[in-house]
Amino acid sequence: MSRRWRTPLLGICVVAAVAGTALPTSAARAGDAPGAPGTDPGYAGADKLGFGTSRSAQSPVWFTLGRGGAADLYYPNLSTPASRQLQVVVIDGAGFVQRLSDVPTRTEPADPKTPSYRQVSTGQGWEATATYVTDPARPSVVVDLQVRSLDGKPLQTYVLHEPTLNKDGSDDRGRTEGATLVASDRSAASALRAAPAFTETSSGYLGASDGWTDLSRHKRLTAHHPEAGPGHVGQVGRLPVDGVGTSHAVLTLGYGKHAREAVATAEETEQTGFEAAARAYGEGWHRYADSLTPPDALTDEHQKAVYWSSTAMLAASEDKQNPGAFIASPSMPWAFRDDPEMAPESGPYHLVWPRDLYQHATALLSAGDRAAAERALDYLWSVQQPDGHLPQNTETTGEPFWTKVQLDQTAFPVVLAWQLGRTDEATMDGVRKAAKFLVEFEHEGHPAPYTEQERWENHSGYSPGTIASTIAGLVCAADLLERTGDHESAQRYLAVADEWAAKVDGWTATSNGPHSPQPYYLRLTKDGNPNQGTTYNPGDNYPEDVDQRTQVDPSFLELVRLGVKRPDDPVVVNSLRVIDEVLGEQTPAGQHWHRFTNDGYGEREDGADWNIGHGRTYGRLWPLFAGERGEYELMAGQPGMAAERLRSMAATANEGLLLPEQVWDNRAPAADGDPRPGTPNRSATPLAWTHAQYVRLVTSMAAGAPVETPSVVADRYTR
Repeated sequence: MSRRWRTPLLGICVVAAVAGTALPTSAARAGDAPGAPGTDPGYAGADKLGFGTSRSAQSPVWFTLGRGGAADLYYPNLSTPASRQLQVVVIDGAGFVQRLSDVPTRTEPADPKTPSYRQVSTGQGWEATATYVTDPARPSVVVDLQVRSLDGKPLQTYVLHEPTLNKDGSDDRGRTEGATLVASDRSAASALRAAPAFTETSSGYLGASDGWTDLSRHKRLTAHHPEAGPGHVGQVGRLPVDGVGTSHAVLTLGYGKHAREAVATAEETEQTGFEAAARAYGEGWHRYADSLTPPDALTDEHQKAVYWSSTAMLAASEDKQNPGAFIASPSMPWAFRDDPEMAPESGPYHLVWPRDLYQHATALLSAGDRAAAERALDYLWSVQQPDGHLPQNTETTGEPFWTKVQLDQTAFPVVLAWQLGRTDEATMDGVRKAAKFLVEFEHEGHPAPYTEQERWENHSGYSPGTIASTIAGLVCAADLLERTGDHESAQRYLAVADEWAAKVDGWTATSNGPHSPQPYYLRLTKDGNPNQGTTYNPGDNYPEDVDQRTQVDPSFLELVRLGVKRPDDPVVVNSLRVIDEVLGEQTPAGQHWHRFTNDGYGEREDGADWNIGHGRTYGRLWPLFAGERGEYELMAGQPGMAAERLRSMAATANEGLLLPEQVWDNRAPAADGDPRPGTPNRSATPLAWTHAQYVRLVTSMAAGAPVETPSVVADRYTR
């Protein structure tokens, strides 16, 4: 059984002591801390309640919030978590120990247009309020902290910091420089300061001599180690805040390429002050929101708030050192956070996926941020491989990470180029290479549109969703080529697109499957023969092979949204009935759907973490499918149903207005705190694809039709 979510450590620690209790003022031992190299606890849970950064390129730092403090901070890019956590702990004179993550904590967005958050935690006789922003002028996270004693007893307040510089953390060194806690490795550094300044500090090894280990064991800080490392380091600093006479402090965590730079960054931010940094932070985000299309068609205030939160989340997901590189999620769910075999560095969600980037770009384009979509396309062409395909995913710096070929990820950049009307030389070079790759690709003896992986990434075959994207990509490529005078190539690609459009049902729609006597689309076929009982294993810990005719998913709707099939196509309509019966569930948050039959990408039955090879797991419900269904219903002349889908998506937002990858289904485990169906599970939250789908459904409802559909494809096949 995998370890459960680790409680946040990068945070604030509050220790309550009875009045008059003497506090230690000298170190229990001098010199380096014992317990090297320390334990590696992995990263924080993926169910984030907040995600923020400034709009400024001068501040390449991002924070996320867990249930009780900052958890996973990124610097200098969004592929590199540089700190694990920021956390509050309270200890009273009677002996109890409480962290922010141990007590009820609520997260309140400052306002929906600004990714700044206030967290209020209430323990036994105390309350802590922490507000988070980043300094737009430099890479610093700034926390305004209020600690209040509710029973009049004085408190001790400590701050814990756990660095993971350069993703790893195993080679970090921590030390005290004056009143600053400094951490560094070979390529980066951090500096944690406080105003008023720390009065005690220590750096130790996690699980042995770090501050939390000391405080939790002894209910006071007994050791003041001046340095520790290399290894997994935890740092602690005491604030002169007792919650009675003094209740306020500002924490600044600055980053740099080396210690001197990090310290200077933190000092400069500290001099600026929290109020000035927060004001500039908010002004930057409000200027951005004012440049976008407002959701005037919405009357529900919660749905409006989720729209603005979604545009902010999407914009915040762009790397500042590599424009156009938008990551999938600032999180590491399940085994990706603590299993080095699954994720030797940190995890695949804070990578750039061409498919997800297409969702990003089309959503922001529809919301009025054309420049972001242009940057996304430029980034895609910059990582295109010599043979014309786009990598499965890349670091934000552009290096390919995983290397499987997914044809939709090569087709979507071409569709985006058409949506932007781009015919510049660099774009047309990318379009030509991509189109050539699409028609010439072959895998396992099968020619395209057979793909090495479909959009769920664990199977090869003929996928209706993937085929839809390749048809759309070729038609869009042909139109762009015609505009630039290449009539011969355009006609070649149109001929292939027409052939695939005529054959897609024969490859992927079964007429003798168990779910209906009428034809319906399958998730995929391994052999292009949907009436053949070919078997394969669905993956993600499902214990048996399955007949391909039993496996369905909602991806066939790509055929409609991308203009290849009409919404009233009989196979489409029947397939909707099938997936509603096989994959759909009603929850308090409305109707939602599983990815595909027998999906195992989710927690175990008892709520324990997903991992490969460690027992059966169960995929839950994906809110983004409600958005895709809503786009289909707009095309089918059912705007009321589309509005219902938007309500269902908005209902899955957490208290920080972030949308998840998955929500609990009706098999939610009671052992996991009795979670309610329709509420976020521990999958990647926020997921950019979900936010993008939400934004695009809002703008599509205002337009009366899906804004994503390329008219050149629809004109050819459905109008």
